[in-house]
Amino acid sequence: MRVSDNEPPISVRLPADVNRPDRVVGGMTWRQLVIAAVTGLLIYGAWSALATVVPPLVFAVCALPVAAAGFLLAVARRDGQDLDRWLAVALRFRRQPHRLVPADGGEVVAAPAWVATTAGRPEVPAPLRLPAKAIRTDGLVDLGADGTAGLITATPVPFGLRSTAEQNALIGRYGAWLNSLDGPTQILVRSHRIDLAALADRVAEGAPALPHPALEAAAVSHAEFLDALTIDRQLLARHITVTVRDKRGPTVTARRTAAAARGLTGCEVRATITDPAAVLAACLTPENGAP
Repeated sequence: MRVSDNEPPISVRLPADVNRPDRVVGGMTWRQLVIAAVTGLLIYGAWSALATVVPPLVFAVCALPVAAAGFLLAVARRDGQDLDRWLAVALRFRRQPHRLVPADGGEVVAAPAWVATTAGRPEVPAPLRLPAKAIRTDGLVDLGADGTAGLITATPVPFGLRSTAEQNALIGRYGAWLNSLDGPTQILVRSHRIDLAALADRVAEGAPALPHPALEAAAVSHAEFLDALTIDRQLLARHITVTVRDKRGPTVTARRTAAAARGLTGCEVRATITDPAAVLAACLTPENGAP
């Protein structure tokens, strides 16, 4: 065993939320302080206006729910987001149309007057506006005002099968790749179930045509192994896509995409920049995982 294999693993303490804002006073952020200050000013203003006509005890009872609501709005979280931002997103979602359909020209033609249901005329759906406008000939996705995006198909790395020294080296390379990014980059990992029954059937059907009985026996054994895997285990196929987006033009996006692919290659990842045909095929069959 090499001496480097006895190297201790890299251990770094990371916060649960790497995007957590800085704490300013009393463990509260600027946003929380603003919400608390606005709540306090509202209560103080109401007391200044009603102090001569409302008893203090009655005002305290009425102001307590307002103070509690402001406190919860400042410190509570829901689904990993601050409560005020979560409520803003929920309100925006409720106000947006929920029935969207593709429409040429950005307008949905209303149904004829004679079309009606038992509950009256149905509501006209809103046009579906996708962020992608077109797939360019160089493989980039045109996002309109948001620029262009390049797609990279990447393969996973069997990290758990490496020695400690190799794991440390991979972590260092991946960290260097992350530090080299100078623009928006997204890593998408998709998993879906796969069925090896069809592959096992093909192997079993082709076994008699093999030139040697030993090969035929091996093929039959392999087909039985695939059938056992399908029955006993939940097999998953993973697709990793790295998206590089930039607003500075297609040339900059293509250069950044190529640089990102080269950096991933240094992390022992097989990175391939998708061409227009591959991008279109992925859009039409997003779960194509045939073995």
